[in-house]
Amino acid sequence: MAQHDFINKKPKGRNTKKAAPSPKPVSKLLILLALLLVGGFAYGLWYITQNADPKKVEETVKPIAKKEQPVVKPKPKDPDFIQEIKDAEIKVEIKEIKKRGPYQMQCGSFRKHEDAESMKAQIAFVGLVAEIRRTEGSNGVWFRVRLGPYESKRQAESDKNKLKRINIVSCGIWGWT
Repeated sequence: MAQHDFINKKPKGRNTKKAAPSPKPVSKLLILLALLLVGGFAYGLWYITQNADPKKVEETVKPIAKKEQPVVKPKPKDPDFIQEIKDAEIKVEIKEIKKRGPYQMQCGSFRKHEDAESMKAQIAFVGLVAEIRRTEGSNGVWFRVRLGPYESKRQAESDKNKLKRINIVSCGIWGWT
């Protein structure tokens, strides 16, 4: 089969060049209409300036200053009520908030001591001191990474936010036991 060059092939019987559309001339009527509008506007402005009332023009240019009237404050209708409010005694009971005691924060519990040491090292890079507690139970031996004691829960939350910045998000805060 012979190869055909379809890209350079000229089409048969069709005119490939299209004639560019001729620009439409601007209608003389539109130009005349625009001139009439501009002329009418100019005539209107001239007519207003020639036939204006001089007294009204002066009033708009120089407004008359009005005298300021003194502000009269309204008198209270019931001065006894206001006096009762001023004389009232306020009794407020203040309850002291009981401190719940010291808090601790546990950030991990591991089966291997090496994993607990790794987390303790990460916490040390933040500037906090953690300890590893070994606990034995029915499930075996666990190594828990704990911080504390903290005087208030707010202090524990502050350290917890420091640890979140280095992607240690598994910390929980409990009462010190």
